[in-house]
Amino acid sequence: MLKKALERLQPDYQRLSKGSVFIIFSLMSFFIRLPFFFRDYIDRDESTFILVAQSWVEGHLPYTELWDLKPPLVYFFFASVIWVFGKSFIAIRLLGVLAVAGTAFFSYHIGRQISGTKTGFWAGVGTIYLLSLFGSLQGVMSEHLSMLFFMPGIFLLMQRNRPWTVLLSGICFGIALMTKLNLAYAVILLGLFFTYDSWRSAGWKRAIGSGMLLGAGIIIIISATYLPYWQDGQGALWWDSVFKAPLAYSENKKRSLLTFLPILVVLGTFLYTSFKNGWLKAKEQGTLLLVIALIGILFSFMKVGRINGHYLIQFHPLFLILLSVVISRAVPSPGNWSRKLMLLLLLLLPVESYLEYTAIIKHKVEKGSYFNGEGISVPNWLEQKGLVDRSTLFLEYHIGYWQAGQLPPTKSATHPSNLCRAELFPYYNNPRDTAMEELRFVMDSLRPQIVVVRRGKPIFDKELLEENEYMQNFLDVNYRVIGSVEGADILQRR
Repeated sequence: MLKKALERLQPDYQRLSKGSVFIIFSLMSFFIRLPFFFRDYIDRDESTFILVAQSWVEGHLPYTELWDLKPPLVYFFFASVIWVFGKSFIAIRLLGVLAVAGTAFFSYHIGRQISGTKTGFWAGVGTIYLLSLFGSLQGVMSEHLSMLFFMPGIFLLMQRNRPWTVLLSGICFGIALMTKLNLAYAVILLGLFFTYDSWRSAGWKRAIGSGMLLGAGIIIIISATYLPYWQDGQGALWWDSVFKAPLAYSENKKRSLLTFLPILVVLGTFLYTSFKNGWLKAKEQGTLLLVIALIGILFSFMKVGRINGHYLIQFHPLFLILLSVVISRAVPSPGNWSRKLMLLLLLLLPVESYLEYTAIIKHKVEKGSYFNGEGISVPNWLEQKGLVDRSTLFLEYHIGYWQAGQLPPTKSATHPSNLCRAELFPYYNNPRDTAMEELRFVMDSLRPQIVVVRRGKPIFDKELLEENEYMQNFLDVNYRVIGSVEGADILQRR
C-alpha cells in the first residue's frame, strides 16, 4: 500500500509541464493555508496592512491618514484586493496562496535551470511548506509579497543577457524593494555582481549597458511610488516614511552577534562543505546569485538586530534551492527508505493545518460560523450592545477597527506598538516627542470611550515598564470592564 502511494505521489519529472507544476503548487499552498482563511488575524502586521489599505481605498494615500513602517506597494496589493472584493478575509488570504505558489514556481525554475527538473520541483515543494507553516507564516506578510517578485528577478538575471530580461529583472527588484526595503542590501550586491560578470564575459560596454538597464527598472518602480505623493505635495512624507523611518528603526534596535551566530554557522558550514565537495559550483552563475542574495538578506537581518519568524520567508526559498541542488548531487539516487521518510514528512509537517481544520469545524458547530477570533467577536459584541459607534482604542486585536468601520485614534495607533516607538514620530509629523506624551494625548485628550486589551497580558512589550505602568494605572482608575470575549477584556470609560 505504501509502495503504491509512493509511486502515485512521485511525479514523472520529465513530463511535468510548467502549467502542471504551477497547478500542483497552487493546490498544495491552498490546502495548507485554507483553514487559516477564517482567523481574524494571524500577525499584527497583516492587520495593519489591511487598515492602511482600506484607508487608501477610501482615498487616502498610505502615511497620510494612517501610518506604518512599510513601503507603499505592500498596501497597494492589499488595497487592490479590498477594492475588487470588499472587506473579505478570504480574498486577502487567497493573495497569500498566490504569493506562496508564485514564489515556489520561480524556485522551481531556478532550481531546474541549475540542476534539473527534479531538483527544482522539490525546492518548490519545500518553499510552500516553509512559507506556510510555523508561527505567523499563514498570514499574508510583506515578506511573502516581496519574494513573489524577488525570485523572478533572480531568475531573469540567470537568462541570457538580453536587454528586456535585464530591464524586467530590475522592475521585479524594484517592486520587491517597494514591498520590503531590507532587500536593498541583496539587490545592491546582486547588481554589482551582475555588472562585474557582464564585464568579465562581454566587456565594459555591455557591463555598463546592463547595469544601467537593471538600475532603470528599479528606478522606474521607485519613481512610480513617489509620483502620487509629489502630485499631492507630500513628497517629503514619502521620503521620510519609506527611507528615513526604517533607518531610524533599525538603528534603534540592539544588535548582538550571538543572536545570528547559529544561522551564520549553519549557513557557513553548509556552503563551505558544498563548494569543497563540488556539490555547489562557483562557475554556475545561478548558484552565485543565490549565495550573494542570501548574504545580503542575512546582513539586513543583522542591521535590524533580530530575526523574527516571518523574516525567514526571505531566507527559505534561496536556501532551499541550494539545499535541493546539494541533495540531488550528493544523493543522486535515494533509496526506498529515503522516499518513505520524505512521504512521512510531507504528511506530518502540516500538523498546524490539521489542527486548524479541526478548530474551525468545531467553531462552526458551536458558534455557527467558520470565522473566529477576537478581532471579529469583539466588534460583534459591541454591535450587539449598541456600542459599535463609540470611539474605540484597540490595544490588541486591532483588525477590529476594520470590522467595526472605525479608524485608530491617531496615526501612531495604526499598529499598537507604534504608540511607543517615539524614534519614528518625526517621520510622520507627530507633534508629540515621546511615547508618554503620545499615550497621555490619546487617553487624556482623545478620551476613547471603549478600550480593548488582552486579558492578563502586559499592554505593551514587557521591557516598556513606564508605559505599561502608566496605561494600566490609567485604565484601572478611569475605566471599568463591561465584558469579556474569548481572550479580550472590553473596558468602558467611567
